[in-house]
Amino acid sequence: MQRRIALHCGLTLLLLIPPAYAQHMNEKDSPCAGIAVTADLVQCLSRARTSADAKLNALYKNVLDKLRTRGDDAEQLRNTERLWVQYRDANCAAERDLYSGGTGGPPAYLACMEAMTRARTKELYIVYGWVMSK
Repeated sequence: MQRRIALHCGLTLLLLIPPAYAQHMNEKDSPCAGIAVTADLVQCLSRARTSADAKLNALYKNVLDKLRTRGDDAEQLRNTERLWVQYRDANCAAERDLYSGGTGGPPAYLACMEAMTRARTKELYIVYGWVMSK
């Protein structure tokens, strides 16, 4: 009887604990959501990060080209982008380090880099879309 009560209490406590979301790796819009094997996840996230980088770099170059005639705006974008890259790298390194050298670190880092790069691309579209439409 005591075992049964202990089991019920334990199960009840497990239900009350919020699920661990594993940062960016398990975001619903992650291009690699649902992959469980670490090696496969790293490979997928590496490809996704490369793709996100390419999209951001292409947009950044286009926006920068359009801003060249606007004086300080191009330089302001360059400075902002440098600071954003520093922030992204530090933020994703901190997320990776939560795994203390475990196997979850590399995919966490790649997922963070991909998600933040994808978000930055969207942000540039929002802020500079009007420049691109000219």
